Amino acid sequence: MAEAALLNVVDLEAWYGESHILHGVSFNVRKGEVVTLIGRNGAGKTTTLRSLVGMVGKRTGSSVFKGVELLSIAPYKVARLGMGYVPEERGIFSKLNVIENLMFPPAWQSGGMEIDEIYSLFPNLESRDNTIGTRLSGGEQQMLAIARILRTGADFILLDEPTEGIAPVIIDEIGAALRVLKDRGMTIILVEQNLRFAASIADRHFVLDQGKVVDEISNNALDANMDRLNRYLGV
Repeated sequence: MAEAALLNVVDLEAWYGESHILHGVSFNVRKGEVVTLIGRNGAGKTTTLRSLVGMVGKRTGSSVFKGVELLSIAPYKVARLGMGYVPEERGIFSKLNVIENLMFPPAWQSGGMEIDEIYSLFPNLESRDNTIGTRLSGGEQQMLAIARILRTGADFILLDEPTEGIAPVIIDEIGAALRVLKDRGMTIILVEQNLRFAASIADRHFVLDQGKVVDEISNNALDANMDRLNRYLGV
């Protein structure tokens, strides 16, 4: 399975200064698959995503994406390989309007979505195309953050808590959009606390605890393993 993986992470360790956060994270993701990283707060989920795109100070181990070792290249080269990161804080340009946000990032590779395709995926954005970032709702900001990555040509997206603080109706719209992307062959790593939402999209779930992957559960087996999962999550 690991040999066929689009992304293969082995014994990944990471530090913020003197703080040792990841302690040998290992998992793999196949092309067109959606996987989740789940676990308690502080388990290392966000740090894992940030480590993949080179946004932590020190890393050891291995993260091979499309045959390239990510730990040995600069963050902008990770983006050029087609990996896009949507952080929990979304990171849109708050003083630019929707269309300016969409057009600002360069297209790193071919295959990026055109504006009309993006508006078809996220209709809310079309009606708000001249609205600056600070006047968008939290859900609209999340849609814009995802859409901006899609225009660059990224085919592998890292999503950190996309439903956090968002109204249920918008969560459903984001879920529908992610299922469309999955059907188109997009590969996604999702950090998500909302298990109902995650289960509606994901193929596999990796459980993190104290900076390492301690379990893997297929989506088909999620219901049968909820007691086990709740013990990990402290529910």
